[in-house]
Amino acid sequence: MKRLFTFCLLCLAFAKAPAQKNPGYWQQHVDYKMDVFMDVSNYQYRGSQKLVYQNNSPDTLKRVFFHLYPNAFQPGSEMDARLQTIKDPDGRMVTKTKVDGNDVKVSRIKNLKPDEIGFLNITHFKQDGKSAQTKTVGTILEVTLAKPILPHKKTTFTLDFNGQVPIQIRRSGRNNSEGVELSMSQWYPKIAEFDFEGWHADPYIAREFHGVWGDFDVKITIDKNYILGGTGYLQNPNQIGYGYEEKGKAVKRPDTPTLTWHFKAPMVHDFTWAADRQYLHDIAVVPGGATLHFLYKNNPKIIENWKKLQPETVKIMQFYNQFVGPYPYKQYSVIQGGDGGMEYAMCTLILGEGKFDGLLGVTTHEMGHSWFQHILASNESKHGWMDEGFTSFIEDSALNSIAPKPVDNPYAGAYAGYIGMANSGKELPQSTHADRFDENRVYSITSYSKGEVFLAQLRYLIGKENLEKTLKKYYADFKFKHPTPNDIKRTAERVSGANLDWYLVDWTQTTNTIDYGIKEVTERNGTTAVSLERIGRMPMPIDITVTYTDGKTENFYIPLRMMSFSKENENPLVKRTTLPDWAWAYPTYEFEIPAAKAGIRKIEIDPAGFMADVKKENNVIEIK
Repeated sequence: MKRLFTFCLLCLAFAKAPAQKNPGYWQQHVDYKMDVFMDVSNYQYRGSQKLVYQNNSPDTLKRVFFHLYPNAFQPGSEMDARLQTIKDPDGRMVTKTKVDGNDVKVSRIKNLKPDEIGFLNITHFKQDGKSAQTKTVGTILEVTLAKPILPHKKTTFTLDFNGQVPIQIRRSGRNNSEGVELSMSQWYPKIAEFDFEGWHADPYIAREFHGVWGDFDVKITIDKNYILGGTGYLQNPNQIGYGYEEKGKAVKRPDTPTLTWHFKAPMVHDFTWAADRQYLHDIAVVPGGATLHFLYKNNPKIIENWKKLQPETVKIMQFYNQFVGPYPYKQYSVIQGGDGGMEYAMCTLILGEGKFDGLLGVTTHEMGHSWFQHILASNESKHGWMDEGFTSFIEDSALNSIAPKPVDNPYAGAYAGYIGMANSGKELPQSTHADRFDENRVYSITSYSKGEVFLAQLRYLIGKENLEKTLKKYYADFKFKHPTPNDIKRTAERVSGANLDWYLVDWTQTTNTIDYGIKEVTERNGTTAVSLERIGRMPMPIDITVTYTDGKTENFYIPLRMMSFSKENENPLVKRTTLPDWAWAYPTYEFEIPAAKAGIRKIEIDPAGFMADVKKENNVIEIK
């Protein structure tokens, strides 16, 4: 057990994002400087913010927008209204009560008292020293600028803010279910993203986020008995008496009622911290890589699991470094807090109790978001599948890599979840905004499971080696940027040479399904004729395995004409015949197996299960 908080002393010498290969690409940049005082007696805080905003766009900006996330935790907010109207509200955000003998789920926000709500108020907003007009609309601050920001020019905003930490309901809050006092996510005035699509000033209703890349310099003054962890590198460990050892002796804590923790975080798009008086702190080092920090409650029931978690987390980060690309920061923190598991810049807040497998799984997933969202920063609200789904894909890949008995298809659970939803009639396109889904469950399956299948099925289309190259190139080309769905598609095309626009459109912008079947098997002059049919709207190349009565197998591959591509045979030990391509407009396709029907035991479409066929019962025929 370590109580010493040894955050990295040296700030990462961090290069700005390299220029995109597309010379027309641009993104905004912002530098935050904040000084905050937290009053733990009433969970209120006040602070000042200086924000230098670089307008790299070709547009002249006359207004800007800020997110005021804590305002969501007030009776009557949009988040409260959504909880009261959605069919399946998040169980963490509601309580059950009896109404006329029936169980009814009631929004926890609805009944918050004044000292339990969240709020964030802004005063003294100035632009380059001149007052600007502000208007608070729910969780959004609208600012009419004192002067327009011209293309490729900088401006400086200064403001004061005061807020209250709500009781823990969703992500940010105080005194969570496991007793962690402060989970400080989405807590400060955060400027909204402006990109080639315009402003993304979405109200905070329940879902994900989008932020501007920049550097953070944050000072947090708090009761001296608290231990902090989160985004950034601690700049003053000697002053606070944590994480600093000189000649084997820890520096004593100053005899003052409060301490100021000073953090700097280079090139991130968010800043999160957590604090508790009972945190234990352990460190593990990834060979040749980052220092991992673990902060968790001094609770005898969880200590063993948290100790066991640490070497496994090292293995997981090593896998991600190799599978996607090197983690670019010098540290990452796994912190007990929040209301489940949520990714943040250079850290995660997760619940710390429960079984070890759950703790490992959540840590693996949330740390995976460091690649897919906090380095490859897609717009989560519009394309949640690009962060949740891709993270789920590398999570299952990583866990399979350290499993005692790895499986051939670690993504089978995601396929099952997607297929169940597709057959339910409730599916909406992945292009649906995260806040617009009719049910939380449909959103979750669409983002996590169907998003994971997007990559797993891409392996089916272009082959395992090409998929792995695609992930690495995608990371190399788009880290510290805001990639869009077209970017992952074009990367896969450049790597493989395949045409994949049809895949991106059908899979993400429609609810078209894949359904192929074996229509008929007949014998013809000593050979076996197989008739296939396309039943669903979505096209696919087809893998077929024939098992003969002597136990031998043979594979047949039917390319999809619109792909203009044939994938490599990944199993050279099994004979594979590449057949003429199948164009989508033809509903049926026939080919011959050069063997009598009596010599065949089974014919099966995609026995490996990497094609998301929604009606698998017609994919196999056993010859009796």
